[in-house]
Amino acid sequence: MGYYLVPPVYRPPSEAHSLILQVTLGCSHNACSFCVAYKGKKFRVKTWPEIEADIEAAKKYYPNATRIFLADGNAMVADTGLLLKVLEKVHRDFPYLERIGIYARASDFLEKTPEDLKKLSEAGIGLVYYGLESGSDRILKMIHKGETVSQMIEGGHKAMEAGLPLSITFIIGLGGPELSEEHAKETAAAASAINPAYLSALTMFIPEGSFMDRKLKRGEFKLLTPEQTLRELKILLENILLENCVFRSNHASNYLPLKGVLNRDRDKMLAMIDKALANPRLLRPEFLRGL
Repeated sequence: MGYYLVPPVYRPPSEAHSLILQVTLGCSHNACSFCVAYKGKKFRVKTWPEIEADIEAAKKYYPNATRIFLADGNAMVADTGLLLKVLEKVHRDFPYLERIGIYARASDFLEKTPEDLKKLSEAGIGLVYYGLESGSDRILKMIHKGETVSQMIEGGHKAMEAGLPLSITFIIGLGGPELSEEHAKETAAAASAINPAYLSALTMFIPEGSFMDRKLKRGEFKLLTPEQTLRELKILLENILLENCVFRSNHASNYLPLKGVLNRDRDKMLAMIDKALANPRLLRPEFLRGL
C-alpha cells in the first residue's frame, strides 16, 4: 500500500516542504465559526498499525525527509503513548530528520501531565502551532473557539515549561470594526503573557459556507477595510511586550508583509505600517489575497 493522505489536508505555511503524517483525521473541536477545514471529516485518532503502515510507506517515497508535520487539526490530542511511538519510529526511520511540528489546542496541553509534555519534548517535537486567534474572551466566545484566554495562557505556559516551543497565530479583523481595538489590545496582552518563540498574524479571510460567512451575508458581521487592518495591527504592536519572539505577517491573507523580532524591531515595523497607510499602493491587492 502506498503513502496516502486522507483529504482535505492542511499544514502551516512553514511546513510547505515537510513530510505530512496523519496521526488524527480532522479536528477534535471542529466548531470555530471562521473555519471549514474539516467540516466534512469525522474526527478520529488513527490506530498505531495505521500510522506505522503510513510511516513505512512514506519512507519509501521520502527517505531523506528533514521535516515532518504531524496532522490533522490538533494531533497533540492523541494519547501520549501513541505520540511517543510515532516519534520514536520517525526518528529511527528518517535519519536526516531535523524537526517535527504539530498543531495543538490549549485543552490538549491542559489534559496532559507536565511529565507527558516533557517526554514529548525530549522525544523530538520541535515546534507546536497554537491558534490563539484573539486575546478577547468576548471574541473567542463569538467565534465558538471553545477555550478561554486564561486557558490559552495556562496551556501555553505548561507547554513551554516542558520545553515545547510555540508558534502562535492570531487573526487580524476577527472582531470586526466594533471590537477592533479590544481585539488588538487584549491579543497583545495574551501574547505577551505567553511570550512564545514565534508569533504570526493572519488577516480575516472568510471561507464560503462557514458560519461566519452566513453572518457576513446577513449583515451581522463586517470585515475590516485594508486601512483598518493595518491600524488594528499597529495598535497590537504598540501594546505588545515580547522577548526575542520572531514575528511574521507574511501569510497570503495579509495586506502588508512584515517580519522582525519583537520587541527589538517593533519601531521598524510600526514605521512600515505608517508608510503603507500613507501609500496604499504598497498593500497586497485584494485579488491576490489567499493565493
